[in-house]
Amino acid sequence: MTQQSNTGALTEAVYYILLSLQVPRHGYGMMQFVQELSNGRVHLAPGTLYGALSSLVERGWIQALEGTGRKKEYEITEAGRKALRSELNRLEELVRHGHEWTKELDT
Repeated sequence: MTQQSNTGALTEAVYYILLSLQVPRHGYGMMQFVQELSNGRVHLAPGTLYGALSSLVERGWIQALEGTGRKKEYEITEAGRKALRSELNRLEELVRHGHEWTKELDT
């Protein structure tokens, strides 16, 4: 089993929020990005988004940018990048194992 940081598995919403913050965005921009990237499958409701943003700020994974006007913009931190990379590694391992252990089912 691979070593993983103590972040644990991310929720799909948190994963997509961190992914969206590879460039600074405000909340509505994050919602649009996630909906577009997921082909409409994932819809972040405002309550879900802003609750997650608050939690991510507390964890130090994102930070609000200063002086961004009326709409607060956020950016991912180095700790957030590490959490996202850890989740990507975890998901890749899951997919790899799934392919390895189900290939005989495909024959």
